[in-house]
Amino acid sequence: MSMPQSLDQLLARPGIVVAPGAYDALSARIATKAGAQVVYMTGFGVSGASFGLPDIGLVSAAEMTERVRAIAGAASPVPLIADGDNGHGGPLNAARLTHAYEAAGAQCIQIEDQVSPKRCGHMEGKEVVTLTEAAAKIRAAAEARASRGFKIMARTDARATHDLDEALRRGEAFLKAGADILFVEAPRDEAELRKVAETFKGVPLVANIVEDGKTPYLGAKALEELGYKIALFPVSALLAVAARLESVYATLLKGEGLPTEEPRVTFQRYNELIGLPEMLADAAAITKKTES
Repeated sequence: MSMPQSLDQLLARPGIVVAPGAYDALSARIATKAGAQVVYMTGFGVSGASFGLPDIGLVSAAEMTERVRAIAGAASPVPLIADGDNGHGGPLNAARLTHAYEAAGAQCIQIEDQVSPKRCGHMEGKEVVTLTEAAAKIRAAAEARASRGFKIMARTDARATHDLDEALRRGEAFLKAGADILFVEAPRDEAELRKVAETFKGVPLVANIVEDGKTPYLGAKALEELGYKIALFPVSALLAVAARLESVYATLLKGEGLPTEEPRVTFQRYNELIGLPEMLADAAAITKKTES
C-alpha cells in the first residue's frame, strides 16, 4: 500500500479526489481503512452526531476544534479538510479558528460567506454577508496560517441568495484574498456546474454532492470531466448510518436482540477497526523494553 499523500500533493497530481464525509473519529478511521485519500469533516454531521442538533450554527468554535482534533487524529496520516462554517464571527474570529484548526491537525479549513446563524448549504432560507466582509474573512484566514501547506477553502452560498453571477463574482474575490480552493455551493444543474468550471479553469474546485440536495447527483468521473478537483460526499455515510440506527434500535426494543442475519461487523472486527491489536502490541513492546 502506498503512503498517504498530503493535501498539497493530492491537489498537484492529475485526477479528481473523492472526499467522503466523516462526522466522528470512528467514521474517519473507517473511511481511511476503506482507502480514502482525504477525509472531510462535515459540520452538518458533527452537529447531529456529536450534539443531536441541526446544522444551524449552534455548535461553538471550541467544540468544533475539539472535533477536528479527534477526527484528524483518527484519520492520520490521511489529510483532513475541516468545515469551519462562517468562521464563527468576523475576520479576527476566522483567523483564530484557522490557527486552531491547523494546530489541531487539519490540513484545510472551509470558510463560507453566510450570516450567523448559518444553515446547511442545501437548506432553504440562507443569507450571506457582504462581499467585502466575506473576502476579509478569507484574507484573515490565509494570513493566519502557519504554513502554506495548510489550505484555505472558500465557499460561497450566493447562488441561493442572489444568482450564479454573484457567486462567480465572490469566487474571484476570494481567490484574490488568498483562497487556495474554491467551493461554489449548490449549482442547480449541469450547465451551472460547467459554467463554474469554465470560469475558474486551473483552480482546484469543489463539487458538493448531497443526497436529496439541490445539485445534480453526479459521480466523481463526471465531475472530473466537467473540471472539478474535489468531489465531496459529505453526508452519505451519516444518512446511511442514521437509517441503520433507526432500524437496529427498533429491533432491539422488541426485546429479542439483533437477528443473526442483521448486517454488522463482528466484535473482533470492530476492535481491529479501532486499532486495538496495534495498541496492545505497542504496549507489550514497551513493557519488554522496560524489563530488559
